[in-house]
Amino acid sequence: QVQLVESGGGLVQPGGSLRLSCAASGSIFSIRDMGWYRQAPGKQRELVATITSGGNTNYADSVKGRFTISRNNAKITVYLQMNSLKPEDTAVYYCNAPDVITSALRRLDAWGQGTLVTVSS
Repeated sequence: QVQLVESGGGLVQPGGSLRLSCAASGSIFSIRDMGWYRQAPGKQRELVATITSGGNTNYADSVKGRFTISRNNAKITVYLQMNSLKPEDTAVYYCNAPDVITSALRRLDAWGQGTLVTVSS
């Protein structure tokens, strides 16, 4: 069993900052890429940012220059620093690890339960 647990969501004013964390736990042999997705009300889930185990990053155009993804491989944790937040960033943010190898050498696409970010004055 593998769990991804997000934290750090909440209510913030436009222009403010939040830092999301996602910690992986369970019977993990290895995790390659990790990333963040978001889903706003009435919209499809979309990619926000990804990071490889080597630290290479990729961002959606809508968040480039404002969001920063990072990870701590020793803690199996990925972070999303969100600055200059806008009302359109309001969404449930999900952590994803699409290629988890478990201790039983099974491959999983793991998702967290989501954390709500609301940007409003």
